[in-house]
Parts: sequence; C-alpha cells; structure tokens
Amino acid sequence: MDPREFRLATRSTTREINRQIALTLIRTHQPISRADLARVMGTRRSVVTLLVNELIAEGQVFEGATGEAKRGRKPKFLYIDSRGRCVVAVDIRPTRTYLLITDLTGRELVGVTGFETQLDPRRFAAELARRIKALLAANAEAGRCVGVGVGVPGMVEQGSERVLLAPHLGWRDVKLKEALVAALALPVHLENSGRACALAQVWAARGAAAVPGNLVFVTVSDGLGVGVVIGGELLRGQHNIAGEFGHMPLSVDGPRCACGSTGCWEAYVSNLATLSRYFGRDLQGRPLPAGAVPLTVDDLIVRARSGDAKARAAIEATARYLGVGLGALINALDPSRICIAGEILGAWDLIETTVRSGLAERALTPAAATTEIVLVPAEQHPRLRGAAALVASPVFTRPAVA
Repeated sequence: MDPREFRLATRSTTREINRQIALTLIRTHQPISRADLARVMGTRRSVVTLLVNELIAEGQVFEGATGEAKRGRKPKFLYIDSRGRCVVAVDIRPTRTYLLITDLTGRELVGVTGFETQLDPRRFAAELARRIKALLAANAEAGRCVGVGVGVPGMVEQGSERVLLAPHLGWRDVKLKEALVAALALPVHLENSGRACALAQVWAARGAAAVPGNLVFVTVSDGLGVGVVIGGELLRGQHNIAGEFGHMPLSVDGPRCACGSTGCWEAYVSNLATLSRYFGRDLQGRPLPAGAVPLTVDDLIVRARSGDAKARAAIEATARYLGVGLGALINALDPSRICIAGEILGAWDLIETTVRSGLAERALTPAAATTEIVLVPAEQHPRLRGAAALVASPVFTRPAVA
C-alpha cells in the first residue's frame, strides 16, 4: 500500500467495501437475484438486502424482471440502473474521429458515427463539442448524458488529463479536456487509447470471467498502443506513461518513429510501417492529413490474398516484428493473455504462424511462448468501449483504506 495515499478505516468502512462488492457483482452478473448475490458474496441474505436497498435508494441499482421460483416467492432480478442516463464515447484517430453513445454498463444505445479529424487542436475541440451536442440532441431518448470519455492516441498527464504528446496528430501540451468541459458543461475523461482498450476488456468481462487478471492489450493502427492490466487494475506508472511499449526500441538504427526516435516497435508494425514497406518510401514521422495514404492495410491484405507478392512480403515482415515485440513484452510482464486489435488482424490466417515464430524467438521460456493471444475484432469497438468505461468505471473502484 502506498503510505501517502490511503484513507483510515472507520466503523462504516466495512459496509462501504461490501457495497462496492455488491455493486460490482451486480454489474458483472446482471441479471441476478438477491439470493444468488448472497451466494456469490458468501454472506447472509439479510446483509445483501440491506446493501441492495441502499443502492436502490441511491439510484444505482433497480429491480427488474421477475424470475421463476424453485420454491417460495418469485425472485426479482437486480440490474445496474442506467435508465435515463447515457455516456458519449470518443475515439480520436489521425484521420477520423468516432463517437458512440452507450449506457452506464457499456451497452450501445446509438451506433457509431464519425467525422474527419482536424489537426488544429482548437478547431478540433470546437468541432468535437459541436458534434457531441448535435448527437445528444438528435438522440434525446438515450437520456441525460453523465459524461464524455475520450481516447487519445498519445500520452495523457494524470490529474490534469492534458495531452502531453500525440505524435500522429502533431499535438503537444494540448488542453483538450479544458476546452471540451467549457463547451459542453459535462464531466470529461481523457485517456491513452491503448489503456482505454485494456480497460474495455476488463469492463466487458462478465460472470466468472470477471475475475481480475493480468493482460496486455496491443492495438495496431496508425500507431501502436499498449495497455497493461495487473491484478485487474490499469498500470499507469509515476508519470502515467507506463506501458508505452510501442516506443520500446527493437533497433537503435531502425526506421524513424513518429515520436522522433528511431527503431521503435511502432515504427516496424504500425499500419504506416506496413504501407511504407509496400510503397518503398517513408510514410511515418509526421502528422497525416486525411487522404494522405493512397492505400489502406485492408487494401493491402486484399492484394496479398490475390497473389501480390510485394503485398504479402510487407504483411509478413510486419507479422515477424509484431511477434518479436510481443516476445519482449511477455518477458517484461509475463501476462496471462495478450489481446490484439487492428486492421492487420484481417490477415491473421496468413500471419499467425509468423507472429508465433517471432514471439517464440524472443520468449525466454517455452511456457512464455505459448501465452494466449486473443483477437479483438473491430466490430467490438474496443477504443470506444474503453472510452465509455472511463466515465462509468470510477463508481466501481475499490476503496483504498488503511
């Protein structure tokens, strides 16, 4: 325990902790009856009734459908109360920005929309605020917005949530949160995109799968984002940049990265790196205006499947470097599983063997080389789901007490 950050236990601490446990279990097991909640918590039904009644009175939980009774009264199922409330999730990328409206549990209420990302921070903030207002106005049935979660492809300062550096956007020291709060008059939460993706995996877990674990989320896109979860909690570090494995050097003499260094893992495996190999010219190291790249990785995969040897070679090279980086990541963190998202997954049947080979080449033990890899399809919108969880998850945070 950090001796500088804690709260002394009081007579009410036990109840507070039990309330948090009950609230989290309802979220991860809903719909769940009081009797089943008592069994999961390992406590008496009377204790659960007191806790649940408090949560209902506060508007955090409600009783919904009635189930079938094996004997006695029919049980009423408990749910997290998202009625009449919603969250706006935002995923900022170098060329396009995407928005999604969810409820407090991450359930999609309004489908994904997007617009072209403006690289000037002030103009972008104004446009994003305008889009959020219009989206909420057009979907009033989603309820009152309780906050906006934003995933940023860069480093975010903890506390102020200032964007310290977003290389692919050309942003440095941008006070995006302040601008959005002023324009929207809503709570706004900013986080690194890779970390948001990792949070999405934890947030989406249900039932027995919701046990806190150790996982790493790797998202391969215009850049390479990494989020790390240890013991069910996001790894942040002293300066909120822990997990920036995308800027781990594979070679000091390698290609230049958008961050300004050379040989970063990102510079070998990002979409831009793959396309750079195909075109034989550097597409990295600078902000990308919309339409700057004449071909996408999806297009490249189609060409590879059609027999384009150059496209296949570019994708295979990315696969090997991806595996090598994963091996180094496993050596450093030894996670129970690695989740991967990104356009390159469209070629997974072509590259899985190469990725595994590169991983085994660097993994220090045979067991490490068999670390589970979970593919997260684009349809799950991990960045947007994570951005939504930024707003709702603090309610379920475990209390820090002495």
